[in-house]
Amino acid sequence: MMSPLLSLFGTSAIVTGAGSGLGQVMATALAEAGASVLLVDQNKAALDAVASALGENVAAAQADVTLTADMDGVVDLCRDRFGHVDVVVCNAGIGMSSIRSDYHTNPINFWELDPEVVRRFLDVNTLGAFRLARAAVPRMQEQGWGRIVSVTTSLSTMIRKGNCPYGPSKAAHEALAAIMAEDLQGSGVAVNVLVPGGAADTPLVPGPARSALINPSVMGPPVVWLASRESDGISGRRFTANKWDSSLPTGEAARLCSAPIAWSTEHQQ
Repeated sequence: MMSPLLSLFGTSAIVTGAGSGLGQVMATALAEAGASVLLVDQNKAALDAVASALGENVAAAQADVTLTADMDGVVDLCRDRFGHVDVVVCNAGIGMSSIRSDYHTNPINFWELDPEVVRRFLDVNTLGAFRLARAAVPRMQEQGWGRIVSVTTSLSTMIRKGNCPYGPSKAAHEALAAIMAEDLQGSGVAVNVLVPGGAADTPLVPGPARSALINPSVMGPPVVWLASRESDGISGRRFTANKWDSSLPTGEAARLCSAPIAWSTEHQQ
């Protein structure tokens, strides 16, 4: 899953939505690279199962990204348990299937949505990342080094017909990441976006045609690289995981699967 040349021993990371899907894959990759990982999810049973599989260098915290106190608490827990807060992976999210499972074949028009449903998507998919980053950044600034990895979605998904409020909430998350990268320029704290490169085989995507979906394992190598010292000086970029070529040196693989963050003139998934 990762390059044997990259080691994250001595690094601590927080991963939200770590109980399943992309979050579980990224948390596993970070732990296997040697990082101490705080797994965060609302699902305690899923958290406990992942933590048990990963062993001693992980901890689990049942928490809600929509609660500021919870995000402050997981940052404090990471510092107390591991001594520092180096990496946060803002991954927790909700998808269109939480509104109705057949949204692919029975599209949801924006005017059908209850405003409270839209508010919920923004609260989880956008403000959840803001809350965690806001809590972690002062710790990172104190030590002069840190990483924020924002998991958004393909640019086409952000504006796809029938994809409100998921698309706009992820677009706002990426805009937030772009601003955070600018605000933190020169601080040693980097902010980058990581996306699978299309629909991934996770619980967020319903339907029986799983073979056409991207294997979540593609997220492992790039998240390890982004959490490592090898990515020093790289900020404000968007990385497409399924374009990562593990046969190449990691720096070259990263260069070839990246583009500017948010809405550049480059066409990127």
